[in-house]
Amino acid sequence: MTDRSSDSPPSPPPAPPGWTDTRGPAPLDAQTPLTRFLGGSPANVAMRLFFVSLIVGALFMWLDIRPADVLRGLTDLFDRISRLGFDAIREVINYVLVGAAVVVPIWLVLRLLNMRGK
Repeated sequence: MTDRSSDSPPSPPPAPPGWTDTRGPAPLDAQTPLTRFLGGSPANVAMRLFFVSLIVGALFMWLDIRPADVLRGLTDLFDRISRLGFDAIREVINYVLVGAAVVVPIWLVLRLLNMRGK
């Protein structure tokens, strides 16, 4: 019989020099205020925003919503609110509820997907 006191699996071969990053993520104390505010390096955040903007822009173009239409709609919204007076509160609540019907489920799905990865 052989002695099985050392049943540990064999260790993987060492990685070639320069292939491993032993630094790891920067501790929170070492991050700049800008990096903490943005949630990552400015270049990474810019790339993420670029791709999300591309996807949302493609969706809006498919729905035939143009940037000028969005800006015109916002100015019309503020004009109507100023003309409505106290009825504006009801109008704003309606806008918030309609927006929340879209935003809250998307936020919930994103939070659930982030929790799944951890």
